Amino acid sequence: MKVGYARVSTHEQNHDLQIDALQAAECERIHTDTCSGSVVCAERPELQRLCEQLREDDIMVVWKLDRLGRDLLAFVDQLKERDVQFASVTERMDTSNSMGWLVFQISGALAEFKRDHTMVGLAAVRARRRKGGRSAKLTGMALERAAQLMREGRLTIDGISRIAGVSRPTLYRHLNPDGSPRQQAAA
Repeated sequence: MKVGYARVSTHEQNHDLQIDALQAAECERIHTDTCSGSVVCAERPELQRLCEQLREDDIMVVWKLDRLGRDLLAFVDQLKERDVQFASVTERMDTSNSMGWLVFQISGALAEFKRDHTMVGLAAVRARRRKGGRSAKLTGMALERAAQLMREGRLTIDGISRIAGVSRPTLYRHLNPDGSPRQQAAA
């Protein structure tokens, strides 16, 4: 049996994209968690419930490898010990054969390296007392369209932020709830 797992980091995000992909991958059940990728697998309630239900020859499916987070390699090793296979929709890999297992090991190691490299870079930025990470901007036509949609009031803020390609906080950083421009604090 295929069992899916979806995770988003915040309550402002939703699982829809992942759930659609897992359903297309023919998962019979799908478990969802909302928590940061830094939260270890053992502390995710739905992931734990899923693991308790997995049986030999089942396949655990994720939309993307990073949905499991930091302890990816150790987690999948535990699945393998129980003769449970693992697959990722986005990376198009599964561990049911030796080539798939090799590709997974390489991809997992690269993902951990990338995450560690990013964390070192962010720590260096913070040491210089600057803010690290992405800074999403809402400008030009996207800003005008988002303001128009907010004034019309037919869509939810989540829907408007998805259309604009920014998070809800970024949308509110640029616009008031009525769609008027927000006064930017002087830097």
